[in-house]
Amino acid sequence: MDSMKVWAAFTVGVLAGAGVALLYAPQTGERTRRQLRRSIEDAGDYLKETADDVQDRAQDYVKRSRDVVEDLVESARKAVRV
Repeated sequence: MDSMKVWAAFTVGVLAGAGVALLYAPQTGERTRRQLRRSIEDAGDYLKETADDVQDRAQDYVKRSRDVVEDLVESARKAVRV
């Protein structure tokens, strides 16, 4: 969980740095807005992909947990039969 916090803080820092760099860049406002829009869209895509990855991992953990519980229940049933 700590590594997730580190990566989240890193991502926020990168996005904030990129935003500040864009705001201070010597270019037209229209071009800056277009770049900001693209950056925000990219960040949204990244967040969606990360959320999908987290969801997939959570589903894997739930499946593994169910398998472990089923094995324990089966072991308990065998122990009771003997």
